[in-house]
Amino acid sequence: MLPGLMQRTPLTLDLVFDRFATVYADGRLVGPEGATTYGVVADRILRLARALTDEFGIRPGDRVATFGFNSLRHFELYYAVPLVGGVLHTINVRLFDEQIAWIANHAEDRLLFADGHLLDQVAAFAPKLDTVEHVIKLGDGPTDGLDHVHDHDALIAAHEPAEDRPPLDEDAAFGLCYTSGTTGDPKGVLYSHRAMVLHSMAACMADHIGLHESDVVLPVVPMFHAFGWGLPYAAPLTGAELVFHGADSSAEHLGAVIEREGVTLSAAVPTIWKSLLPALEHGEVDASTLRLVFVGGAASPRALIEAYDRFGIEYLQVWGMTETGPLACASRPRRRHRGLSRDELLDVRERTGTIFAGLEARVTDEHGAPLPMDGTAVGELEVAGPWIASGYYGVDAQDRFNGGWLRTGDMASMEPDGYFRIVDRAKDLVKSGGEWISSVELEGHLLAFDQVADAAVVGVPSARWDERPVAVLVPADPDDPPTLEQVRTFLLDRVAKWWLPDAIEIVDEIPKTSVGKLDKKVMRTQLDLTVD
Repeated sequence: MLPGLMQRTPLTLDLVFDRFATVYADGRLVGPEGATTYGVVADRILRLARALTDEFGIRPGDRVATFGFNSLRHFELYYAVPLVGGVLHTINVRLFDEQIAWIANHAEDRLLFADGHLLDQVAAFAPKLDTVEHVIKLGDGPTDGLDHVHDHDALIAAHEPAEDRPPLDEDAAFGLCYTSGTTGDPKGVLYSHRAMVLHSMAACMADHIGLHESDVVLPVVPMFHAFGWGLPYAAPLTGAELVFHGADSSAEHLGAVIEREGVTLSAAVPTIWKSLLPALEHGEVDASTLRLVFVGGAASPRALIEAYDRFGIEYLQVWGMTETGPLACASRPRRRHRGLSRDELLDVRERTGTIFAGLEARVTDEHGAPLPMDGTAVGELEVAGPWIASGYYGVDAQDRFNGGWLRTGDMASMEPDGYFRIVDRAKDLVKSGGEWISSVELEGHLLAFDQVADAAVVGVPSARWDERPVAVLVPADPDDPPTLEQVRTFLLDRVAKWWLPDAIEIVDEIPKTSVGKLDKKVMRTQLDLTVD
């Protein structure tokens, strides 16, 4: 081998920090705490880093937990903890107390930073925490029932900036996120510095998310969910302004934030964009600055994509998992899609898309052997690359891997040029009469029905057909819910006749996981879903 004569600089998050602290020091940051700049926040981050080491003895590898929504203070922790070699563990605030305590104990968190208005909840599960030594409040809130409580802002004010930061290893862990645990205990995914730097660079590419210094970025996706889809690291790399909306994700609040701050790019699950749509249609929100929303966590109905098209807002579907670091794919049309009709192009945009540059994807059969990339063969989607998990923290789960490839649990077909479509989660496909029915595709059509506000499709046992689909629906008008006949008539010219649901279940709310995904395990166990 002839070695290249190039410098080898570790890919660590201080590269991102140092860039926004200097090159983009005048860049604007906004949160529920007010407006500030990258330069001011950089100084606070260095003071907090000093407090972590001098006040609490945090050393490389120590886990530091956060328990909060999207805010400037939370953003400060995104950098202060990794800069001293610590591991940032973002805990999902929507979990049950028992789940939170289990996760914190499994991670062996030493510190817990929590939003002030969540301290009552923290006090409820604090007695179950085995390793947490101190609680630090992010903003005002009651501290009754809590010991060893400190104030985030007071710690920053009391310490000088950390100028002697420890050298960082690009392969060292900087962050820890746990999966939602819908099929067993949550599993911890350890993110490395190198992985997140590469992920941030990839996200900035024009054919992926395409971030610019001129952007005003609103991550509606919670910062406790897969590190806010990486936006708090990717956006500062370009100097884009960042806006944090706090705990309120209502359409009214988000619309006001978008209008007031001139947001140009935002990220959230489809339900958020569906909830905001009426305000846009009625002229109650001026979203004229918004150029792009990228959407993940669930498939989007075509009608929602078309609706945002009418407002000149690009609606971009992305795909990823906690294990994929987190974004891995975007549904941007390819060169060969030029010249397609409007309907044909919408069909392309409904697909999952192309894997990000730097990653690989394939589909495999039940034995783990690769299937042809012919656009028709359906198998399990597997991915590999420098920001894809290679294992789980403290858990032996090698059944989730296939010769170095991550088994995603998603069923997909892949075209010759790598453009792929996710058909369904493997566990959610409905097998009827030996053929597969995609619950995801049926849900997309149902969400386009004006009598339906929310929808899910699950398979239930059938003596004749093995399984048949049942639609679980939230009606747009609770006083006038759709009938089974109306649902089947609506779907008749959209899907094959044998795909039509055999029954419907009308509910007030569809069960969701803590990260907003359809919880079909709960639906199958708690709802009376049957077919003849």
